[in-house]
Amino acid sequence: MNAQIRRPISTFSIVAFDPKTGEAGVAVQSKFLAAGSVVPWARAGAGAVALQSWSNTGYAEPALRMMEKGAHPEEIMKILTSDDDQRELRQVGMVDCKGRSASFTGRECMDWAGGRCGPNFAAQGNILVGQATVDALADTFISSEGDLSERMALALEAGQKAGGDRRGMQSAALYIAKEAGGYGGFNDRYVDIRVDDHPEPIKELSRLLTMWRLQFFRTKPGNVAEINGEVLDFILGILTKENYYKGPSGPWSAEMQKAFTAFCLTNNFEEREAPEGQIDREVLQYLQSVYA
Repeated sequence: MNAQIRRPISTFSIVAFDPKTGEAGVAVQSKFLAAGSVVPWARAGAGAVALQSWSNTGYAEPALRMMEKGAHPEEIMKILTSDDDQRELRQVGMVDCKGRSASFTGRECMDWAGGRCGPNFAAQGNILVGQATVDALADTFISSEGDLSERMALALEAGQKAGGDRRGMQSAALYIAKEAGGYGGFNDRYVDIRVDDHPEPIKELSRLLTMWRLQFFRTKPGNVAEINGEVLDFILGILTKENYYKGPSGPWSAEMQKAFTAFCLTNNFEEREAPEGQIDREVLQYLQSVYA
């Protein structure tokens, strides 16, 4: 398709790597329908790539493959763009699983367009209000705490507050790869959430991330509470209300545990299943927000 009649993916994004966990991913917001279907690419043990402006999705697989083999993102960027006669329309961000990064903005990308790199991240955007958006992405990622998904979500929020896409908002996505991080540990799709068309896509993405973390992330070591006292009364109240348990109150029993397990599985908390007589603290906090 002729690049002159295609709609550019005007967007801002951050690609990032967490050396503590091996997670690599992309967070993106755009005035473009379903940007998450085009922009973010990541692979455990390789790195992450964001493809925007007049995106060439053909960059993704060779970029990840070369990063997997140890090539520097700057070297990869030169290889990919040198063979592309429309490279000046492209914008690309890369980070590998050594924390090395690169960002490319073609000279024909629509203003404001540019990027900023540092250890473990690359931030970039086009058709922005100004450079402040990219700086907010980078500065927030560098200064924030938490896991990679939290830091990248905060970076998106900061980028939008600093001006964002000058045409407005439409879609957002967060994609993170981690070795055996997917559901059940069978693949590397650790976080994969998209908001394809929404008036406040970043806000909606944050809501979905909260639910994703609750239902797909596993219990942090030691982050459990004993089911006794007020916690026991609270859990029994839920099980009774939702018709999972109709027995007597009293100390936690095998019958109560069976009812609670059925409740957790029905509500998709299987990745958070705790030892008998205990409950994941994040699940408990969620239930308290819903039933208290």
